Amino acid sequence: MKLKAWIPILLILGVLLLDQGLKFHIKTNYILETGSLIFGSEKFRIHFTENEGMAFGIEFGGRNGKLFLSLFRIIAVSFIGVYLWMLVKKNAPVGLLISISLVFAGAMGNILDSIFYGIIFSQSSIHGPVAQFLPEAGGYAPVFYGKVVDMFYFPVWRGHYPPWLFDGRSFTFFQPVFNIADAAITVGVFSVLLFQREHFADSERPFSRSTSAEPSEQVEDSSSAH
Repeated sequence: MKLKAWIPILLILGVLLLDQGLKFHIKTNYILETGSLIFGSEKFRIHFTENEGMAFGIEFGGRNGKLFLSLFRIIAVSFIGVYLWMLVKKNAPVGLLISISLVFAGAMGNILDSIFYGIIFSQSSIHGPVAQFLPEAGGYAPVFYGKVVDMFYFPVWRGHYPPWLFDGRSFTFFQPVFNIADAAITVGVFSVLLFQREHFADSERPFSRSTSAEPSEQVEDSSSAH
């Protein structure tokens, strides 16, 4: 196996281990909607919450929507995995491999929550106690209906909209609660969008060299003919 092929493997495993390890710790040590400060700062907190929807706590379509979203995630991550494998075989730039690997790992991290957490953990509640791993009475939901564990809450700045916008209501930046998987997806997607020219440059250059060589070859052929 090429050395470059190990980059996606190690990165994906690293993100999944960090994501699932932290979620396991939060799920089994915190009561729902409680948390703690990071570095003693009110602007960076651990705040345990769960969601049944998409990244950053966005909800989607109730119970049927939850099942649809879980199945859609599995299909989507399968396509991403195939695309990543093709990039490795084509010896794609390292930056592109890292970006797609982050997206794949993040999607996988949240998929694991949706598929398995309902059957391997007991229900978390704002009244306690903390959830148990592999409870004797069984989990809190069937397969595909598990909730995604979120824990990072960074209310960096609070302020008010101008009076002419939303009636001057207060807002918080950054409001959503997220996890490592969400962060990996966001970094991967933004990396592709911001550096797409650099990411895809290597795949364009071979084509440019081959097309630019054709005129010179034609000149040599014509000169030899004379």
